[in-house]
Amino acid sequence: MTVPPLTLSPSAARRVAQIAAKQGKPAILRLSVEGGGCSGFQYKFGLAEAAEGEDLVVETDGVRLVVDPVSHDFIAGCVVDYVESLGGAAFKVENPNAAASCGCGSSFAV
Repeated sequence: MTVPPLTLSPSAARRVAQIAAKQGKPAILRLSVEGGGCSGFQYKFGLAEAAEGEDLVVETDGVRLVVDPVSHDFIAGCVVDYVESLGGAAFKVENPNAAASCGCGSSFAV
């Protein structure tokens, strides 16, 4: 069985590169899934120093997205995007595995 890949959009890659450059860190975005949020699970984003042992690593325009194996089970096939709107700017996960999500877009249920 082939595991659906993750995708880091070009706009998300650009934003990660900008944030990493400002903070003097490598352009590596770590995405993980944790219990909590209004729908059962929530996404957590942060800059990482490096990929760890069994992380899935996806690269777009020289920027890496890293995900641990447990989190990957919940977000396989996702697209991580960066969107700017009148309400603000944020990283957004388009998750085909989510059965429901909340209005804030940062938590989901499977």
